[in-house]
Amino acid sequence: MALLTPRTAADRLGVSYSTLKQWIYKGLVRTTVTGGGHHRVDEREVDRLTAAQGAGPKATAKRRRPGVLVALSGRNQLRGIVEEVRVEGLLAQVRLRIGDQRLTAVITRDAVDELRLKRGQPALAVIKSTEVMIGREAE
Repeated sequence: MALLTPRTAADRLGVSYSTLKQWIYKGLVRTTVTGGGHHRVDEREVDRLTAAQGAGPKATAKRRRPGVLVALSGRNQLRGIVEEVRVEGLLAQVRLRIGDQRLTAVITRDAVDELRLKRGQPALAVIKSTEVMIGREAE
């Protein structure tokens, strides 16, 4: 079997490169380290992980749903953990914990359902704006 780069293995598993790297660092994915210190993932390990996801051992193609982005041009991205999801009518309030800060966004209920947002899951806040406001705390 061939050894794959983490990026190729991530593509075959249908996860992001950074997610796979975190799995490697946590010891959830077995790798071979090259002489130069780079991780390589055996195809059999990808098969094992794919089977654990319930897709069967030979399902190595990317699993994509229609309408789901795989890349985004926005550069102002903040990675966090979903702390709370409150759905009311057609809208939902989603609060992310980003380090020791909190970010709250109001999005549609359909978006919450499509993204399957739940407490404790990693999520990405993308900020796109032509204005940035700065405030100062009172002394």
